[in-house]
Amino acid sequence: MPDLPTPQDDTEAALFSECWDAVLSYADLCTSGSLTAHQLATEAFTLGMREVRAAASTHVRGAGSRTARLPTIPALLTAVRATAAAWEAGGQGHKLDPELRLWLNSGSAARFSGPPLGRPVALRGLRDMQEADAALLWLAEVEALPLPTVARRLGLDPATVADELDQVRGLFRDRCHRAHLDSPLDAQCRSYARLLDAVTRSTVAETPGDLSRHLATCVRCAEAAACLRLHGGGLPGALAGGVIGWGGLAYLERRRRATEVRLGAGRPGGADADDREEGTGRSRVLRGGLLAAAVLLSALALGVSMMPFGGSGEDTAAAQDDRQPVADPGVSRTAAHPTATHSPTATHSPSAPASATRTERRPAPRKPDPEPQGTSSATHRAGPTNAPATTRPAGCRVAYELDSQWPDGFQATVSVTTDQALTGWEVSWAFRDGQHVGQMWDATVHQDGPRVTATAADYNRTVAAHGTLSFGFLGSLTGANRTPYRFTLNGSPCTVG
Repeated sequence: MPDLPTPQDDTEAALFSECWDAVLSYADLCTSGSLTAHQLATEAFTLGMREVRAAASTHVRGAGSRTARLPTIPALLTAVRATAAAWEAGGQGHKLDPELRLWLNSGSAARFSGPPLGRPVALRGLRDMQEADAALLWLAEVEALPLPTVARRLGLDPATVADELDQVRGLFRDRCHRAHLDSPLDAQCRSYARLLDAVTRSTVAETPGDLSRHLATCVRCAEAAACLRLHGGGLPGALAGGVIGWGGLAYLERRRRATEVRLGAGRPGGADADDREEGTGRSRVLRGGLLAAAVLLSALALGVSMMPFGGSGEDTAAAQDDRQPVADPGVSRTAAHPTATHSPTATHSPSAPASATRTERRPAPRKPDPEPQGTSSATHRAGPTNAPATTRPAGCRVAYELDSQWPDGFQATVSVTTDQALTGWEVSWAFRDGQHVGQMWDATVHQDGPRVTATAADYNRTVAAHGTLSFGFLGSLTGANRTPYRFTLNGSPCTVG
C-alpha cells in the first residue's frame, strides 16, 4: 500500500487536511471494513493528488484556453471510484461493498468513463465551470460547510459570498442545460428540452402530464431536471449523484453530519471556534506533521458522523448502519434496501424508557385504523392540558415535491409548515401505489405497509411557530407514483398543497 504523498508547501498541506477526511468517508462507504477503507482511501488519494498536480501544472504552462477540470475534493472522490473499479478489475473486488461491485459492472458506471457527451450532466456542468466557482458550489452544497467557512477557505468576502453562491448556482444550471442539449438525445427527449427548461426555472409552474410521464421513463432527462431545478432542495443530491455516482446521497448525508461535528453544530460560536482552532493549529504544527494530524482528526470526525446523535451507547450499537449505499438512478431499486429503514424494535434499546415506550405504541394503535398515526395518539389520551407543544393539535400544511423519477424509483422532498412551535415531530403519510422508502435524510423512517412515518433527527427537532421543516428521501416503485395522502404532523391532519 503506497504512503500518502508529501505536501509540497503550506498551501498544499492545508489542502490535504481539508480533503483527506472526505476521501476516507467515501472510501468507507465503498468497502467492507475500516482497514480496507483506509487502504482504498490511501491509494485513491495518491492517485488523485498526482492528477490534481498534473492538471494544475498543465494549466500554469498552457497558453490560451483553460483546461476543464474538477475542484480538488470531487476530483479526489472520482479517484476513489476509479481505484475501486481498478480493484474490481484486478481481482480485489471482494474488498468492496457488494452493491458497489454490481454497480461497477453495470452500464451506469460505464457512463462515467465512457464518451464525454454521454456522461451525467452534473459532472459535465461542474467540470465546465471556472474552478473557483465550482469549488464554491461544491463546498457549500455537498460538503455543507457554512458560508463564512467557505469564504475563508476560498479567500472570498464573507459579506458577499451568499450573492456569489446564487450566481454560481445559476451558472451551474446554464452549464447543465447546455450539456443536456449537447447530449445525443432522441427525438422525443429533444422535443421536451425547451419545456423542461421552462418548467424547472419557475418556482410555481406545474409540470405538464406528458412531461411527467416522460421523466418517469427517461433517466437522462430526469437527471437533467434535477440539475436544472434550483429550488426545492434537490441540488445537493443532483450534484453528489451526478459527480460521484454510486453512494452519492449517502456521502452527502455523511458530510453534512461530519460538518456538524467539526463545527460544533448547535453550540454557540461553533464556527468561530473552528476558525480559532484552525488558525492556532497551522501556527503550531510543522508542515511534515500536519498530514498525520489531519488523518487522526478526520478519522475521529468520520467515526462520530456515523453515530446517531443524542443516543445512548446501547442505542448507538443498534442504530442504522450509515454505510448503507444509495443506488444510482440507473440501477434497479426494487430491493429498496430494507435495512436502510429504521425499525422501531431495532433502533431503540429496551434500556431506554422513552424509546421503549415509543416502540410499544406503534404496533398497538388506540383505534382499529390499519394505518398507524405515530405516537401522538397515546399522548392525547393523557390529557391535552398537560401535553407539550409537540403533541397539541397543530395546523399544518404539506408541500410534497417529486424532485426526479426513473423507471423503478424516484426522489422526493417533503416540506411541512406548522402553526405552532415544535420541540419534536413525526410526519406520517400513506402511499397510494405500493411505493417503498429506501433512503431518507434529515429524518429517520419507519414504514408499515403503505403508511410511512418520518421522525425528526436530533439536529432539527425544534421548529419555530409558522416555521417549515423539510426532509427528503429515495423511494422505489413498481408502477404508478401518485402523490401520497393522509399527511399528519404529530397525529394531526395536515392540508396538502
